[in-house]
Amino acid sequence: MDSKNLNSHFRVLAIAYLLFHCVNAAARVTKPDRGKGEWQLLLKNTGVVAMHMAITHRNTVVMFDQTGSGRSGYRLRKRHDGTRCRDVRKDFNDSSCYAHSIEYDVVRNRIRPLHIVTDTWCSSGSTLSNGTLIQTGGFGSGSRRIRYFKPCQNHHCDWREGRKLLSNERWYASSLKLPDKDDRVIVVGGRGVFTYEFVPKRSPNEKSFVLPFLRKTYDRNEGGNNLYPIVHLSSDGHLFMFANRDSILFDYKRNRVVKNFQESLEKDQEAIQAQPPQ
Repeated sequence: MDSKNLNSHFRVLAIAYLLFHCVNAAARVTKPDRGKGEWQLLLKNTGVVAMHMAITHRNTVVMFDQTGSGRSGYRLRKRHDGTRCRDVRKDFNDSSCYAHSIEYDVVRNRIRPLHIVTDTWCSSGSTLSNGTLIQTGGFGSGSRRIRYFKPCQNHHCDWREGRKLLSNERWYASSLKLPDKDDRVIVVGGRGVFTYEFVPKRSPNEKSFVLPFLRKTYDRNEGGNNLYPIVHLSSDGHLFMFANRDSILFDYKRNRVVKNFQESLEKDQEAIQAQPPQ
């Protein structure tokens, strides 16, 4: 056999070898592994759209949607004020005769309706140290509301509207529980709002605080593209905030910016461009 034929045989064998392993690899990927679990449909319908969802320490999941969207898939027998929902056209179209929040019990695989009074559309929430959910802001009448849900074992707990209001209307704001001893939550921004505030307030006269970073990252031509600013607790106790294309390290205790990362990035780029070619 001459060298040309020998090279051709080697090429055919190499191609066949590669194809064989590719087919086997694809078969291994597409073949389901029954030993690693599978999806199961637990409930066909919860009745409420989970715009917001939170897991509690009672092994339950709280889901809730906006209240102004009309009917949900879970009709109530009574409204929040106790009046009966009748089988008439008016009540069928009344959004208060439908649940806009539910609690799902993971162990029992059951849901129960919860009552939310004010609109939680695009609100923000956190979990306090005792497991209570706090949900702030929202749309319309709910934009300054503070709501609490304390999970319980007897399944009788429900949402509670706080008496005190936020200092500013907050729609598309962000919130974060702080490591302070008094279990405070910071609520940042919102649509067309350039402030932050704390819940609860430490004094009756405490209001919101101006945060120029939010105004700087607001683009009116884009309809305000700094909604739901990202807020994380840094290891040094400060807050890392990211909105639009800018980010800062913020000292919330002293109300001052510790570092502006966007400016630092621009300076680094300028320094790189200014370096002479090697």
